[in-house]
Amino acid sequence: MNRITLMIGALAMAATLPVFALSPVPPLPASYVVPGTSANGALADVLARDLMLRVSIDNNNAVKAGVPCADLGADSASCATGRLILLNDGPTRITGDGWKLYLHSIRRLLKIDHADFSLRHLTGDLYELTPRAGAVSLGAGERLEVPFVAEYWLLRYSDVLPRPYVVVDGVEPAVLKHNDTDDETRYVDRLPGGIPTIPMTPAQKFRQMVERGEPLPAQQVAARALPSVMRQQAGDGEVDVAGVDLSLPDLPPASVAALRERATTLGLANGGLPITGALAPRSLPADIAVPGGYRLRIGRTGAEVDGYDTAGLYYGVQTLLSLTPAGGGRIPAMTIEDAPRFGYRGMMVDVARNYRQPVTLRRLIDQMSAYKLNRLHLHLSDDEGWRIEIPGLPELTAIGGQRCHDPDEERCLLPQLASGPDNRSGGGYLSRADYIALLRYADDRFIEVIPEIDMPAHARAAVVAMEARYKRLHALGREQDANAFRLLDPDDTSQTLSVQFYDRRSYLNPCSSGALNFAGKVIGEIAAMHREAQVPMPVWHFGGDEAKNILLGAGFQSREGTDAGKGRINIAAQDKPWARSPMCAAQLRQSGVASVDELPSRFARQVSTLVNANGIETMAAWQDGLKHASGPHDFATKNVMVTLWDPLFWGGAETVQTWSAKGYRGVLALPDYLYFDFPYSLDPHERGYYWGSRATDSFKVFTLAPDNLPQNAEVMPDRDGKPFELTSKGPAVRIDGMQGQAFAEVMRTDQQFEYMVYPRLLALAERAWHRADWERPYREGERYKLGETDHVDKLAMARDWLGFESVVEQRELAKLKLAGVGYRAIPLTLPVMPADTGIAKVD
Repeated sequence: MNRITLMIGALAMAATLPVFALSPVPPLPASYVVPGTSANGALADVLARDLMLRVSIDNNNAVKAGVPCADLGADSASCATGRLILLNDGPTRITGDGWKLYLHSIRRLLKIDHADFSLRHLTGDLYELTPRAGAVSLGAGERLEVPFVAEYWLLRYSDVLPRPYVVVDGVEPAVLKHNDTDDETRYVDRLPGGIPTIPMTPAQKFRQMVERGEPLPAQQVAARALPSVMRQQAGDGEVDVAGVDLSLPDLPPASVAALRERATTLGLANGGLPITGALAPRSLPADIAVPGGYRLRIGRTGAEVDGYDTAGLYYGVQTLLSLTPAGGGRIPAMTIEDAPRFGYRGMMVDVARNYRQPVTLRRLIDQMSAYKLNRLHLHLSDDEGWRIEIPGLPELTAIGGQRCHDPDEERCLLPQLASGPDNRSGGGYLSRADYIALLRYADDRFIEVIPEIDMPAHARAAVVAMEARYKRLHALGREQDANAFRLLDPDDTSQTLSVQFYDRRSYLNPCSSGALNFAGKVIGEIAAMHREAQVPMPVWHFGGDEAKNILLGAGFQSREGTDAGKGRINIAAQDKPWARSPMCAAQLRQSGVASVDELPSRFARQVSTLVNANGIETMAAWQDGLKHASGPHDFATKNVMVTLWDPLFWGGAETVQTWSAKGYRGVLALPDYLYFDFPYSLDPHERGYYWGSRATDSFKVFTLAPDNLPQNAEVMPDRDGKPFELTSKGPAVRIDGMQGQAFAEVMRTDQQFEYMVYPRLLALAERAWHRADWERPYREGERYKLGETDHVDKLAMARDWLGFESVVEQRELAKLKLAGVGYRAIPLTLPVMPADTGIAKVD
């Protein structure tokens, strides 16, 4: 998942639901409006209209400039300096007291250096800047600078978040007008650079060479589908496709309608080339007689699909539509025999940090379907938001699904990730009807939706919502109802800081009876939605990741420590999650569990019984959520799937090997290749987190060899452009497949989401469906290192890439445009540049 703590390379990487009676829940209170006063209201108006917060980042390696980063408690003694610049951009003087400025920072702000201001961390990325009474008086055009020190560094414009807001006593909060923008260049004064240039690798040089050479023959581009097929044989002549006439009696009518909709989107008439198809599993060669396999014959009089199953029929037609240009045209006659490489070909969408509208999710499903991806993993909850309606628990969406300036968080969550105090981004949820409709839409297109409710960590939205529920019902004297779904131990005094800077409320308490009640309620309600939709739910994703206190990580030491490369903090004041929970202390004594470290895996085992009781065969989790289990046999479900997210250069290949050897089913989610919230290129204007990769273009995704992970060490460097070494150890791993990830911290809008996902999703589809000839078979004991070994045929890789990118640019981008997808429009091909630059220009 999105791991700020991994930014420094030195960091270390039985029962059914209880039955109880609940009284009817009264409705939630009406939205609270803060009364205003005329004088304060006028001050608030002036501040919101005229005050601007600009940010200048001055030094991203502040320790070299003598800043005591270690003494300030910076992780691995790494910090940056900058200035918060308050500017009066209006015509009149700004003066007055009783106001505060609230701003967002994805880096911990360790210190400010201005006697007239105090800074307080509230929660997550939200900070409160308070001027001393009488301290601020800004005439028109005047500015006031507040120096600060932040942890790590700020290398990209998207590191600096917009929408600070002011709160004046007695007046509703207001966003600063000048900072109400998603164009970071409008409020970031300066970035000092510091993103290292990365020398071109041999694979990138071969790529440049083939792109500078002769273009591919038009016939070769016309004959290539996306994703590539297993094999094909040329037929006689060409076929004119201006429209299609589908006759597929073995395919569900709704799926036939989905194919007609795709054809219409591409500008093809309803009628024209006859396309017939039937289930014919026994007629297919053995290597394509597998789920999703098909044979497609395209001739002058029509096309015929023989499918191993209904998915194979559907994919056969999608291949024909892939070959057809937008608006129609001539395609080569041929016979194709094809089958998927992996059964699991997925895309994970984080709708929790910032919500994605159903129309955007449907558009994603359309494109996943067109390119034969078949798993949509929805990250429905996190610290920053709860995004699915659960009948009987309205607080989850009414409070956990909204953000506003409510310091008590009894009406909403505090603003995060530049949402503003009024949900300008971030708010919203899928109603029960929305989710059921989405399930049906996906199922018609052979895509399985995997819901994820993250627990026990990354659970703050649920914890806060259920705490508000508790307080409301407790006040009514309904103690049993109030405690039924309470997720905290009220006597827990553990001092913790989560990965994204929340306190103990980031973790639900796995020792409370309310936690299991809550898990059972949510699993049961979502399972009921699947039943109503008549769509199976084979997989439940538990989440399970990052139940830890980051201040107890390897980058910190005690205040008396002497290591110049570690931050000095009061470690004695820090606890592991639940370390001071009386509920957990009692359970540890009774259960024989060795320490609180094991509680997340123990809770996962308990939740697996609820998953199994709902008829769900597979429970999935991010790998660290199950690390204290001895194997999949510890869990109640038939299967246990692990989403594997270690970067390759931080031990990812070994991690995959370990989990495979234990018998878990695995899905690759490698951050250095498959996190689409990472930037495309080294350009600081490209948004994204970059703890695992400073640049992930479509070419890098395309080069991933998922069946032979060590091979990748010869093709691409680590995050910082440095070679690393991998040697094949043990038997070949067994994985179910791979998925792209779109975590949403820096994707505030649906437009930003689509920019980040497309066209990388097409490269993901290519690798998930098709095994390339340049991918080497796994051989135990084979060593790979960039610049030292030369096992991989990089020229063949580059030629294959040229074919792929030619299809994307000449055929597929036009289709994305017709579908209304806001893809990144910069060409995939490299610009021509001098041969000796040594700098990789990536798309």
